[in-house]
Amino acid sequence: MSTSRREFMTALPVAGAAFAVAGHFALGEPARPQGGAPSEPLKGHFHPKGKAPSKYTREILERAKATLPFADTRDFEEQQRGLIAKMKDMQIPSDLGHPAWDMQRFQFLDQQAEFDSIHPSLLRQSRLNNNYGLYEVVPGIYQVRGFDLSDISFVRGKSGWIVIDPLIGAENARAAWKLFQEHVGGGLPVSAVIYSHSHTDHWGGVRGLIDEKDVRSGKIPVIAPRNFMQHTIAENVYAGNAMNRRLFYQYGLLLPAAPHGYVGQGLGQGTSAGSVGLIAPTRLIEKEIEELEVDGIRMIFQDTPNTEAPTEMNTYIPEMKALWMAENVTSTLHNIYTLRGAPVRDPLNWSKYIAKALYLFGLEAEVMFASHHWPRWGNARIQEVLRGQRDLYANMNNQVLHLANSGVTINQIHNVYEMPASIEKMWFCRGYHGSARHNSRGVIQRFLGFWDCNPATLVPLSPAESAPLYVEMMGGASKILAKGRELHDRGEYKLAQEILNKLVQAEPRNQAAKDLLADVFEQLGYQDENPGIRNAYLAGALELRSGIPQDPMASSSGPDVIRAMSTELFLNFLAIRMDSRKAVGMRFTINLILPDVNEKFLIEVENATMTNLSGFLADRADLTLTINRAALEQIMVGAKSFEDQIKSGSAQAQGDLSVLAKLASTMVEFDPRFEIMPGTHADSQESPAKPYYAEVGTPPAE
Repeated sequence: MSTSRREFMTALPVAGAAFAVAGHFALGEPARPQGGAPSEPLKGHFHPKGKAPSKYTREILERAKATLPFADTRDFEEQQRGLIAKMKDMQIPSDLGHPAWDMQRFQFLDQQAEFDSIHPSLLRQSRLNNNYGLYEVVPGIYQVRGFDLSDISFVRGKSGWIVIDPLIGAENARAAWKLFQEHVGGGLPVSAVIYSHSHTDHWGGVRGLIDEKDVRSGKIPVIAPRNFMQHTIAENVYAGNAMNRRLFYQYGLLLPAAPHGYVGQGLGQGTSAGSVGLIAPTRLIEKEIEELEVDGIRMIFQDTPNTEAPTEMNTYIPEMKALWMAENVTSTLHNIYTLRGAPVRDPLNWSKYIAKALYLFGLEAEVMFASHHWPRWGNARIQEVLRGQRDLYANMNNQVLHLANSGVTINQIHNVYEMPASIEKMWFCRGYHGSARHNSRGVIQRFLGFWDCNPATLVPLSPAESAPLYVEMMGGASKILAKGRELHDRGEYKLAQEILNKLVQAEPRNQAAKDLLADVFEQLGYQDENPGIRNAYLAGALELRSGIPQDPMASSSGPDVIRAMSTELFLNFLAIRMDSRKAVGMRFTINLILPDVNEKFLIEVENATMTNLSGFLADRADLTLTINRAALEQIMVGAKSFEDQIKSGSAQAQGDLSVLAKLASTMVEFDPRFEIMPGTHADSQESPAKPYYAEVGTPPAE
């Protein structure tokens, strides 16, 4: 096999790297730094160019402190209730030696009463998430919290413990199980595992608890909602590299945990960096309401597709009057539009499933617990939270569309829509994961798309193309810098970012402009209640000041996840990796046959495009490849090359092998450090970046 063919086949595992998205991640969590370096001292800034909060920022935070309902302390009482044992060691090592988890980073949050660089509401939420240990929910139900972004729950079954949502990493789940066994477990084994939904922080640690052969033998059932595997793998493959890069902004993964930096993620303190594994479920919940006996415990599952995840389910345990709300109801306004990127969620659908849970189970439940945060006890409290969350998503859907139908556009809605005051005063409806600002834009995007109906914005110039004109018309860089400094010094940060961003787009090597824009971003980050927005501003400031860090910024998912890709999904992603400019004039056909799974695909390259069609073969293909799915998976995870499989007899090829070299020549490796803020990449040039098609002429006709 030629070198180019070998490069193509050994590069196939890059398709798996598309899963490196994160979190709260629709596919989920690769091994990665968790929130940056260890926490910094309380005094000073972690970056030499960093600034203290301005008087304008401090005034905004003081006003928030004076107007928010801090007298309501029920969350703290509920968060502390049922504590059995604290985490002994706040660091959990990974199997590879690096820390999989480190709660020590967040101890600064409790070391002083106030911080002038953290929104008081976000500080409150981060302190609530600073709980780590084993808790009793009710007799027979226990949670370990603070060992990862999510919680792990244990329900006493007839023969052992039913595990609900086994965290992100195997090491974290193993540590949680050890603590649980020391105090409650009594040496009884795991008797069943339930995945509430398709996001990785709810299944990735499963191999830290059970052996797959016990699942395959039927000894330990693994239960999940319908279409679990499809959505677990598919939700973020196609734009995986872009999502992973954006993730570093939303989750602040390069920011140190510190008063001026990363202070938590709202859903939990952060994402772990352990070993992600996946064991496919053996029992799917297919009906909207389905009752099942799990290790002797009667459970009623409520399927809630297209809510917080494409596939998700709530669970009611009648004999314990315990309602599990998965991630559909946690102590926050969740994402309708998630900043890392994902298909926009349906808030009205979400609201209706909460309403159904209320009337099916919530009128009698005495405890409600979930995959993040802490439980709620007492039927009145449960109904309060369910009704508030129901109305939160319904109001966002209905009133945003009311305003849209009145002429408010996607570029105005975040400055117009306001949640009712009665909802805003509920702590469990505050924006610690989603925010009313970006979610309201998401609702319009879902129904009307990106265009605000102004023809001038329909086919706009790229920022790097339009910015030089703005700079020229504003009188040049020196005048913009002077005005930007004036606006900054007056605390008018939103106006300052408008003009400074134009200058940075036009002159990406103008460090003075980047530093001043970073100062503006920093103040806006300090002021924000939402951790994703705070992190995005602070991450932008970090890269403007220092450039894009050269440390690894992406990790491929584990072999379990890559092997779980459907063949069609794998081929679709290869088509995305093809650079059409390199495929101009190519025309060939490949038949791919996988006899062990009875699959066949017709792959065609024509019109600078790669397509595949399941269930069809060409009569006269240029190349026919026959390989068992199990052998293809070895190529997908990088264990073997296609050449190895042919030599060993695990694959057969008939026809023109040179088409593989041609296909290989069109494939690109996506840069996980692609530039977001201009002039931050090591390869940035003095002039603005050219449009993607500039080197080959005008964009192709659509």
